[in-house]
Amino acid sequence: MGKSGSGKTSMRSIIFANYLARDTRRLGATIDVEHSHVRFLGNLVLNLWDCGGQDVFMENYIASQKDYIFKSVQVLIYVFDVESREFERDLHYYTSSLSSMQENSPNAHVFVLIHKIDLIRKEVRDSILTEKELEIRKKSSNMNLTVFGTSIWDESLYKAWSAIVYSLVPNIQLLEEQLNILTLACCANEAVLFEKTTFLVISSSTIKNSSNDPHRFEKISNIMKQFKLSCS
Repeated sequence: MGKSGSGKTSMRSIIFANYLARDTRRLGATIDVEHSHVRFLGNLVLNLWDCGGQDVFMENYIASQKDYIFKSVQVLIYVFDVESREFERDLHYYTSSLSSMQENSPNAHVFVLIHKIDLIRKEVRDSILTEKELEIRKKSSNMNLTVFGTSIWDESLYKAWSAIVYSLVPNIQLLEEQLNILTLACCANEAVLFEKTTFLVISSSTIKNSSNDPHRFEKISNIMKQFKLSCS
């Protein structure tokens, strides 16, 4: 969820429909709710609802459709445009969505993506993200939420979506145990498990960290995805 033009459909298309970032310019606005079913890790199916962000749709979701939209939700991904000139209105819809969520799916995880960070100069990016995050957390009624700054042009998108999918995988502890065993058996410093279609990081095992780059896994995701698309 999020206001119209915040980039929800673009990020979904890059991660799950193999779009290049430059190709998302041709995508139109989402009308009402678009449903998509993504097969993941063999037999896991992600049921994604991409909710149009125009005012008329947002009002309907919160007023007349909340029992339908917010029922049996495992994850709410709320997207803010970092350069939005209507941030107060965005926060109003966000808090209304959280209230509806608490009524219908109280155990859902909440992820907030402050999107389009590539539009902000690097030297002020961290301070603006921190400021936005504080404002959002103040409106979040002490809910446990995870916040990411994202852009379709770099690995930050993969970092956020890897965390989202990680929270949904039911047997993740078993995968992590097996990956640790494999890493030790191979005498490897590190092993990373990627999902083969999206290249999202599912899990990793580090015995000895030989890199100073905390974003190395997401960078590999981005490189491999771009390479695969270029080849095809």
